[in-house]
Amino acid sequence: MLFSIPLTKKIGLDNKEFLFQFQSHQNYPSALSLSDTLNFMGVKCDAYELDKEYWQELPKEFITIYKSEFALVKNIGQDNYTIYSESTENISKEELYKDSQDFVLLFEKTKELEKKSTFSFKPLLYSIFGVIFWYSVIFQTWYEAVYTFFSIVGIYISLELFNSKFGQTSVILNNICGAGKKKETNEDSCSKIIQFDTFNILGLKLSDFSLIYFISVLLIGLFLPVSGVGLKYLNFSTLIVIGYSLYIQFVKEKTFCKVCFTIILILIAQLIISSLFFKYFFSFQVFFLSIICFAVVFFLIKYENDTLAEKEKIDKENIKNLRFKRNYEIFKKELLGNEKIEFENNQLFFVGNQNAKLHITLISNPYCGFCKDAHHILEKLLYRYSEYISAQVRFNYLEGSTQEEYEMLITDFVNAYQSNDNINFLKAIALWFQSKNENEIHKKFNSFNKTDDLTEIFNISKENIDNNFFFTPVFLINGYPFPKIYDREDIFYFIDELLEDEEIINEENQAISVL
Repeated sequence: MLFSIPLTKKIGLDNKEFLFQFQSHQNYPSALSLSDTLNFMGVKCDAYELDKEYWQELPKEFITIYKSEFALVKNIGQDNYTIYSESTENISKEELYKDSQDFVLLFEKTKELEKKSTFSFKPLLYSIFGVIFWYSVIFQTWYEAVYTFFSIVGIYISLELFNSKFGQTSVILNNICGAGKKKETNEDSCSKIIQFDTFNILGLKLSDFSLIYFISVLLIGLFLPVSGVGLKYLNFSTLIVIGYSLYIQFVKEKTFCKVCFTIILILIAQLIISSLFFKYFFSFQVFFLSIICFAVVFFLIKYENDTLAEKEKIDKENIKNLRFKRNYEIFKKELLGNEKIEFENNQLFFVGNQNAKLHITLISNPYCGFCKDAHHILEKLLYRYSEYISAQVRFNYLEGSTQEEYEMLITDFVNAYQSNDNINFLKAIALWFQSKNENEIHKKFNSFNKTDDLTEIFNISKENIDNNFFFTPVFLINGYPFPKIYDREDIFYFIDELLEDEEIINEENQAISVL
């Protein structure tokens, strides 16, 4: 089953990051792997097997399996729905119910996800194309502007083909190949022809040379009319490529590729324009400049191709390794293989659901640089699973020259905590790691039930040291130290299974409660 670009964009996820995390899940491509990946990336979700008679009561947006693919369903009213999958389409309720499984995944984007944005080079690239096109419209003849327009369209399609080699799904290619009633057959035909491309020069396929050609032609076209004769010769040389492509389609494979035919039409259109309108005006300067331009574009595309190919190879190896690493049974074995720690001082700085069966302990130090990320992880866990987990922050006492400042800071943390508002305590910690200014924390939180008794803090710190927790940060899950072979962020992959693991959450005296 697939999870497409339109779907990830609609939810607000980075497609590359999502696919990497999704494919590295041990149960890929199951619904469980989808749910776990979405949760990991900040999308709260719950999966259900739900009869369609109850679908009318679902939220306006949900995910289901439509025509064997994961799809985002949006209710647009009057029993009509928009489906976001490999393509976007509007269907009736009857069509939705007929072609969908009873699987339903309800999701909710977190604030953190909504604020997250990723940089894309595409807008910059399209802006450059736009500038070149308008330059051609303003300073060149109409037929030169049309010629430039065809070059830009050719670059766009060729770039989509180039990216598709490395696993990126293209909406435009799917729309071209999927047009018509026999969508699946058309898509298979396009893929078959593109994959059959055995042409190879220094690792570049014919589709790669299509990109090189159109970029070179676009740049050389900026020097029209003096570069007209060179472009004319280049256009005539494409007759060989056109013949080769038609031979592969209709003689070798006996199938029709709409993407290939679209590029052929563009080449023929440029050939006609150059034959009818471009004048013979030869310039050695433009000739050598054209050769240099073609060579530069060739080596840039080759470098990008080799870089992406190597990255794809590394990603595939990483996916295999991560599937092994993210196997819950392996994680559980490593977790329970550690000696369980029973803390006696377990009430101060206790947050979350007091009756939760899954308890997380964070041993920290306010002056530890690495502890900032650990506290951020804990905050996200408490936000996403506030009803199901509890946590305690245990600070190590800092000996040395900063003792006075440390005591003032810890006192302010205690005051914030004793205000009977866990949010104040968490805010105080977040503000501290953001500002690292003791006076700012003291000014904001010293008024809450002021206390100067830090005996419990010292006892907690001594207990930490007695259990050999000298270095911070340290996570413990129900008393078991988090396995060292895992990164702390990996806890998001296992938290759902931990919450359902009877052996862990029901072990006698394992959960911690505050009375």
